[in-house]
Amino acid sequence: MTTFTVWGFDHPDGAAQAESALQAAQNDGLVKIIDQVVVSWPEGASKPETTATHEDKRRGTGWGAFLGGFVGMLFFAPVIGAAVGAGIGRAVKSHEGTSISKEDVEKIRAQITPGTSALFVVTDHGNLERLGERFHGLGQKLITTNLTEAERSVMLQSFGG
Repeated sequence: MTTFTVWGFDHPDGAAQAESALQAAQNDGLVKIIDQVVVSWPEGASKPETTATHEDKRRGTGWGAFLGGFVGMLFFAPVIGAAVGAGIGRAVKSHEGTSISKEDVEKIRAQITPGTSALFVVTDHGNLERLGERFHGLGQKLITTNLTEAERSVMLQSFGG
């Protein structure tokens, strides 16, 4: 099952550490990464920095294009007044079928602030129990996912957060 998750970290380099752990897990056959974006917002910076990692052959699946546009809309679109509401509305409308609601978009935006980081990741074929072991001690918090409540509960038991 293809899974979209956003993991938050309370320090700017947390998401990069988690990305390294995720890459190692993929190398060990525990998960298939379809696309990922690291957002790091150093304290005192006016906006976050992003790093996208993907393989071009997978990017055509639709998730890759979605993830880049989604992160761009969240942090680099105009951030005042009606433009925010219109931007969120457009993002949610253009990404129907991803199970991401307007509330999810607002929650992501509110939780990624200066001094924090986030890992946006789309995965497939993950061994949650063994993958969760790789994330222990990284201090992650699940911000949002497209999993059902039951699947989310299993993930949180494995990963913490």
